[in-house]
Order: sequence, then C-alpha cells, then structure tokens
Amino acid sequence: MRWRGRRQSDNVEDRRTSGGGAVVGGGIGVIVIAIIIGLLGGNPQQFLQQAAQQPAPAGAGGEVELTPQEIEAGEFVSTVFADTEDVWTDLFAQAGRDYKKPTLVLFKDQVNSGCGMASSGTGPFYCPADEKVYLDTSFFGQLARQLGAPGDFAQAYVVAHEVGHHVQNLLGYTDQLDQIRQKVPEVEYNKYSVRLELQADFFAGVMLHHAEKKYRIIEDGDIEEAMTAARAIGDDTLQKRSRGYVQPETFNHGTSEQRLRWFTKGLQTGDLNQGDTFQTDQL
Repeated sequence: MRWRGRRQSDNVEDRRTSGGGAVVGGGIGVIVIAIIIGLLGGNPQQFLQQAAQQPAPAGAGGEVELTPQEIEAGEFVSTVFADTEDVWTDLFAQAGRDYKKPTLVLFKDQVNSGCGMASSGTGPFYCPADEKVYLDTSFFGQLARQLGAPGDFAQAYVVAHEVGHHVQNLLGYTDQLDQIRQKVPEVEYNKYSVRLELQADFFAGVMLHHAEKKYRIIEDGDIEEAMTAARAIGDDTLQKRSRGYVQPETFNHGTSEQRLRWFTKGLQTGDLNQGDTFQTDQL
C-alpha cells in the first residue's frame, strides 16, 4: 500500500509513551484494595490518599520509548486515519452534511475510554460515547501471526472498519441499535449487531475505494490482503479456531463469507446507497 509522504491526521492521541504500569489514584487494583481495607475495619480513605501521593515505580508511569517499528506503525495508522477524514468529509459534503471527525487513540496494553477500561485483548474498537477509535498497534502482529492476515492494506481495512462505526454513529444507526438492545434478548440483538458490523465492513470498502481514486494507494496484492483479513475475523472462522465448532446464534459480527461480501461490495462500488444492511434479506 502506498502511504508514505502523505498527510497524517492531527486528530491522534498517542498514549503509548505514557507508560502502562500501575495505575495510581483511580486504578481498579487500588480501589479493590481500599474496599478490602474497609471490610477489615481500616480506613480506606487514608489508604487512597497515601496511594495517590506515592510516586510511580520506575518505568510504570514515566515516559516509554517507542521502538522504530512502533513509530512506523503510528505513522501508518495516522496516515490511513487522515485518508478516512478526507474521504468521509467529501462524501458527507456531497450529501449536504458536515463530517465530524473522530479521534484516534493509540495505546499499549490497556486504556481508559469513554466506554470504560479496555485491554489490548479487546482488539481495536470505536467508542460512541467519546467518538474515539482505540487501537493498540500490536494487534497488527496478532492479525498476521495468529489470524494469518498480514500486510498494510489489511491493517488499513481494520482502521477503516472502526471509522465506519463512527460514520454509523453520525448517521444514527448506533442510537437505533442501542434502543433495540434494551427491548430484545441478547440472542435476538445479535442479529442486529451482525448487520451493524457488516455495514461497517461495507463503509470500510467504500472509504478505501475513494482513497484509491484520490491517492492511488493500492499496490499488487493489497486487495488480497484485505480480503484475507475480512475472512480471518468472521465469527465462524474465529469460533472454529478457538472452539473447534460454531454456534451461529452467538454470531455478532457476521460470517467470513458475509464480511468479505460486504467489504468487497463497498470496495468495488464506492456507493453508499448500496450499503443498507438493515433492509436486505441477503446478508
């Protein structure tokens, strides 16, 4: 994928250098200890005050130096994020709307978001509460080694998918599903969640379609990389890998075939009007 030498987004919070060790003053571990002290008859407030005054251990809360690979990964995702800004700003303008840009948060190990604490194991995610995309770039290594989906265009697909969730939030789909979630059982809601995820895949394809038209980003093998990634993170593939069997009623992202189909449709057409996954019987 051609990405070097182009604009990087200004809407990036790089928290990777702030340290990922003990959390003082508000960490879950500190709070749990305070509760135990209270149950044993001690003064939890005094403990919390003392904990807040403790200096962070060396390397725990201080500056962390990034490796050259981490620096390059940050530059790459910042460039892809800038592409999403350019494309969605144009597409929203064509529809007579303003595109409110999200923020990209880069982190290591764990992060505090508007949707609560999350670890790297959560994978990349979008939080509608603060309109931020959260990404630990070590996920790309997992994508390559464990899921068999290497390549920078596969990584661009991941970023574009999460931004797709932001687009859904701006268009009102997220609020609609939140309302449905409060009314139906989890098994029933999963069916709606699948449609939401497939639409985000479609939006990712649309974004990359228009980024290719604007910047000629695609090189030989790139499309195959993204398709491999779409296949690798289908619910059926992930369940087979982890359990050895599948439970379709628990799917909440879609099968590998479905994810590949909707991403490819967006990538080939670039037409937002063809991405209403909620009104079709053919997922």
